[in-house]
Amino acid sequence: MDPTRKTAIIIGVLFLLTEVGAIVGRLLYRPVLGNPAFVLESDPATSVYVGVLFEVVLIIAVVGTAVAAYPVLKRQNEALALAYVAARILEAAIVAVGTLSLLTVLMLRQQPGGSNDAARETVAGALLALQDGTLLFGPGFALGVGSLLLASLMYGSRLVPRPLALLGLVGGAAITLSTVAVIFGLYGQFSTTGLLAALPVFAWELGLALWLIIRGFSAIDSPKRIRRGSTSVSAGLL
Repeated sequence: MDPTRKTAIIIGVLFLLTEVGAIVGRLLYRPVLGNPAFVLESDPATSVYVGVLFEVVLIIAVVGTAVAAYPVLKRQNEALALAYVAARILEAAIVAVGTLSLLTVLMLRQQPGGSNDAARETVAGALLALQDGTLLFGPGFALGVGSLLLASLMYGSRLVPRPLALLGLVGGAAITLSTVAVIFGLYGQFSTTGLLAALPVFAWELGLALWLIIRGFSAIDSPKRIRRGSTSVSAGLL
């Protein structure tokens, strides 16, 4: 198999893992979200522990997509390719902070109860608030910027069909603007409006993953022409 074809499959699989890690992880650790009293409960927290593991998978996959894609993307525009790697690493770092917050809440839960219960609940509330913030800036702002950079490269280079890359541009812009709206309190991140704003970027990543796995990259043989196209698109975005 051609090395570039293998790279496309690896990137596609990693993108699928990001979706699985993010969605399954959140579903599994949902019982603790917004519930500081969770640290005082004695029920088994197996699902939350498994959810944290899925978060680890998400972190690895997010970094992996950028690392695997860089050798191909740098042929088109090295500066934008480096920017994409930086955006994905930032996203993974923010997600890691949220994961550590959840893990700390689980560790607090293991401490014996007593007179410090109120303090534990207060600390848990602060950690869960921090986790909410990481959900906003990681899978929100950083993801949006990374999607814009990657879609810009894909659109100008025609590495994937332009309609698919255009979906990435729309999705990246939508999730970034939605994050700003959430910060200003216009609506909640997981409200109906917030979820609708996230649908295009979800469709972009899922569509990109399936395309790369099934078809691979569409064009990689004209770096000079591709670089010019990619630069013009990025200039238009700015």
